[in-house]
Amino acid sequence: MLQLPCAAIAGMAFPICECGSVPVARRLLRRGLAPGVAVTFMLAAPILNPVVIASTIVAYHGRPDFWVVVLGRFTLGFMVAVAVGWVVGARRPEDVLRKGTTDLDADDHPPEESRWPRFAGHIAGDFIFMGRFLVVGVAVAAAIQTALPQTLVAKVAGLPILGILVMMALAFVLSLCSESDAFVAASFTQFGPAAQLAFLVTGPMIDIKVSALYAGTYSKGFLRAVLITAAAIILAGTLWVAVIWG
Repeated sequence: MLQLPCAAIAGMAFPICECGSVPVARRLLRRGLAPGVAVTFMLAAPILNPVVIASTIVAYHGRPDFWVVVLGRFTLGFMVAVAVGWVVGARRPEDVLRKGTTDLDADDHPPEESRWPRFAGHIAGDFIFMGRFLVVGVAVAAAIQTALPQTLVAKVAGLPILGILVMMALAFVLSLCSESDAFVAASFTQFGPAAQLAFLVTGPMIDIKVSALYAGTYSKGFLRAVLITAAAIILAGTLWVAVIWG
C-alpha cells in the first residue's frame, strides 16, 4: 500500500529530468520492479527532485503566489504520479514494456567483465534506444512552438478554466526541461497561479518529447492511460487552487 508513495518520494533523491527518468524506469521494470512502482518513480522524479524544487523556488521568490506554486507543484506532482502508478499497477512488467524492448539491453556481458565497462555499455544502450524518440519529439515540439500564435495566449488569460487548459496545452507543446520550466511559467504573468501550476505539472509528465519516449518504450495503451489520468487530476487540482486562491 505504501509502495507507490515511497516510490514518489524516492524521486527526490535523483536529480533527473523527464528524459532521463524514462530509461531508468525501463531498466527497473526489466529488473522485476512492479510496474506501478516504476511508473510512479518515473513521473515523480522530474518534479520532486531537488534541482527542480530549487529552480521553482528561485523563479517564484518574492512573489505573492510563491507558496501556492512551490507547494502546489510538489503536492500535485506527487498525487498525479501515485494515481498513474495505481492505474498501471495491475499490469505485469512484460505487458507494460513495448514488445521488442525487453531484450534491447539484456545482460549479455561476460560475467568476468568489470563493473565500469558494463555500466558504460548500459548507458550507451539507453542513449541509442532513447535518442531516436527524443529527437523526433524535440523536432515536433520546436516546429509547433515556432508556429504557435502568441496572440492566442493573451486572449484566454482572463478565463480561469480556459486559461488552465491553454497552459496545459502550452506545456505539452513547448516540451521544456523540468529543471528550467519554472522561469518560463513565471513569465506568463497574465495567467493566475492555478494556470501556471498546471503548466509546471503537465510539462514534465506529458509533453511532446516525453510522449514520444513513452510511445517508443511502453506498450500500446500506456500513453493513453498516462495522458488521461494525469490531465484529469491536474485539471481538477488546479481548478481547486483557482477557487481557493482566486
